[in-house]
Amino acid sequence: MTHIRQYQPDRYTIIGNHLAQHRELSLTAIGVGTHILSLPEGAPVDIRTLAARFPEGRDRIAFALRELEAHGYVERVRERTPGGRVVTRTYAHNAPGGQAGAPEAGEDAPPSRVPGESPVPAESPVLAECPAPAEPDPAAGAGPRRGSARR
Repeated sequence: MTHIRQYQPDRYTIIGNHLAQHRELSLTAIGVGTHILSLPEGAPVDIRTLAARFPEGRDRIAFALRELEAHGYVERVRERTPGGRVVTRTYAHNAPGGQAGAPEAGEDAPPSRVPGESPVPAESPVLAECPAPAEPDPAAGAGPRRGSARR
């Protein structure tokens, strides 16, 4: 193969080969991971938003996010807001195995946490804060419907 490369002065994302050529991730997970890393801070990356953007549907996107989480590219942390809502904060790591709030290259280590503080420092790079999915009501019926994923 011969690459034909064109200079791109802006609007590009640098993706490591450890993600782009990962042998244990599905192509869907690699694509979702690449897309997530290309988004600006604060962009929503929940399953519903990603399924609205791509044709894969919720099930495949949820599986891809679980793959990325298992390999250290995505970290999802459930937290309770001061108002009592439970939200999921999503952290995207450009290198696997990082931790939310861990110093990036050239940064000093964050101060140690005070007991009772939120497990995620406020200055951590959060991609999105999304409401946690509602727990199914056992009295409402037989659980999720099959075949409801978008195609």
